[in-house]
Amino acid sequence: MRILKFKKDELHPFLKRISEEAELWAPAKKYSDRHIFKKIEDLSEIDLDYTRTLLPPRKIFLPPSFNMFNVDEEGYREDFSHATPKILFGIHACDIHGLRILDAFFAQTFDDPYHSQARKNTLLIGHSCWPDEHCLCKSTGTHVIEEGYDLFFSELESYYLVWIGSSRGDDLVRMKEDSFDENISDKDIQAYTRWREERDKAFKAEINFIAMPDLLELKYRDDPLWEKLDTACLSCGSCSNVCPTCNCYNVMDKPYLNTVGSDINRCWDACTLVEYSEVAGGENFREKRSDRLRLWYTHKLQAYISKYGKPACVGCGRCVITCPVDINIFSVAQSLAGKDVDTFWNRLHREVRK
Repeated sequence: MRILKFKKDELHPFLKRISEEAELWAPAKKYSDRHIFKKIEDLSEIDLDYTRTLLPPRKIFLPPSFNMFNVDEEGYREDFSHATPKILFGIHACDIHGLRILDAFFAQTFDDPYHSQARKNTLLIGHSCWPDEHCLCKSTGTHVIEEGYDLFFSELESYYLVWIGSSRGDDLVRMKEDSFDENISDKDIQAYTRWREERDKAFKAEINFIAMPDLLELKYRDDPLWEKLDTACLSCGSCSNVCPTCNCYNVMDKPYLNTVGSDINRCWDACTLVEYSEVAGGENFREKRSDRLRLWYTHKLQAYISKYGKPACVGCGRCVITCPVDINIFSVAQSLAGKDVDTFWNRLHREVRK
């Protein structure tokens, strides 16, 4: 792995050059205080001063809704039109970890071609970040990334240090080789070391993820936490929509009205929604919100650890800022650890008991 030095004022010319034959996706402002990953038409749209985007980058690889294949009298034809050549720039370390979890999930037993094809056609260029009060990625060990990217830009005062993570990343460097410098001084190394130390100290929120699998096992059945959450949860599915590792989906047959045939669409779904567990005959084995939330948090805090060696939470904080009733990975983990958290669902429970 090589590390190079890169001047900040070379960034836009570099991005313009490497995106001549691929779509460039990057973070841009959606509202005054929110960001999204979007296809960039003008490089001035790119805004790297962000902590998290509204939706995770998985939307670029498996969009919220896309066509898998067409069917007519002649048979089935796969549709990979969503998997166009792309460059995703500005993705943070925690989100790269999220994509790696999805890579493992969609490759188990059977390869999901719709995910794998989109991944193969997308170059990842990571970018460093600074945590806010909701970032939990230091607790999950996802605040740094050592693999899974093509290039990674770590921003210092007037320049970047750029990690080359793949042969494809090396090819990108060669497209504008004069913008990169192999001469990294002791002063540069010290500046990066100080930045790492200061950033580590900036994390304010923390979860003991080592203890979570056992705590969840011990409190899975009878802990009053689940009934508190059941009372407050809106079953809106927002936590699943914004999570970088959620992977539930539904498949819908959309027949043509003017001819014989159908589009077979795939769309995001969520195990937190009441219809998700409904089966033929109308039976629903997770009709209660508490049962669905138990399942969701088991996936995040326990099941993925035993299967993949890491939690299915990358500490991005999206669920923390999204849930309107304070049901999120931080508040639930703190409650499982025996702490009295100040949340809407706890306050609601106290009012109900009165």
